[in-house]
Amino acid sequence: MSKSSFVTPSRRAFLAGSAALIGAPAVAQELPAGQAERDPALSVRRNISSFRTLDWRPYFENLRNGAILVDIDSRAVHYWNEGETVYKLYPSSVPLTDDLTRRGRTRVILKDPKPDWRPTPSMKKRNPEWPDYIGPGPENPLGTRSLHLSWTYYRIHGTHDTRKIGRKSSNGCIGLYNEHIEELYEMANVGTQVLLI
Repeated sequence: MSKSSFVTPSRRAFLAGSAALIGAPAVAQELPAGQAERDPALSVRRNISSFRTLDWRPYFENLRNGAILVDIDSRAVHYWNEGETVYKLYPSSVPLTDDLTRRGRTRVILKDPKPDWRPTPSMKKRNPEWPDYIGPGPENPLGTRSLHLSWTYYRIHGTHDTRKIGRKSSNGCIGLYNEHIEELYEMANVGTQVLLI
């Protein structure tokens, strides 16, 4: 018997198992008769790029000065104005890692119409090659507008790099498309309450 025509039982089992795996996805997609499809709410929860409208009441006691809710998990920023006549929902970028993520209550303390950027000491330590300063303009990582929060170094700001939106891509801040931060900038006030969850 030639070496090439000899197939061991373990090799036969491996080949049969491989063939079964190739056909499995088509079989697994079929539902048995009478079985309902899976709950779409569960699918949405697992899909990190999906976000939904929310009511402000579970998160804020009132809407005095307006309110911004940043949902880190769904990568979305919600805004309600004080009179409850405006509600906005924006996709956002969020911090790269949990240790860069801050959650809790803060507020807008400064509105910067032409942000300039300096890396924080911890950013510079992680990335010593980064420049010490970038002025306003297309190279600025803070985009066209910035809302400074009461936490040192934390901002809700724009970005010129639109690939970052919807991703874990920041060093702690929350990023929006420039057109979205420009809209939010006009609506938010110094004193607008902010909650990051």
